Amino acid sequence: MSQIIRRLGVAPRFRGSTNGATCPDLFELADGNFAVIGTDVTDSLDSQLPEDAARADYERIVVITRETLIRAKADIPDV
Repeated sequence: MSQIIRRLGVAPRFRGSTNGATCPDLFELADGNFAVIGTDVTDSLDSQLPEDAARADYERIVVITRETLIRAKADIPDV
């Protein structure tokens, strides 16, 4: 498994998470992939995936807040 090399965006405490209860987060991994901490909504959204989308049994659909992604935008590489 790859290692986390950096957070994208700001730490959850700068987005209002003071108690650790709502901590969506994005990380860049050493292998160039990204890891996401979010709310697992697979059960509620799986049936709504478009016909050309698929999810393997080991994959989950997660939701992160809009603010989390917007605050990470500047840190996401263009290529």
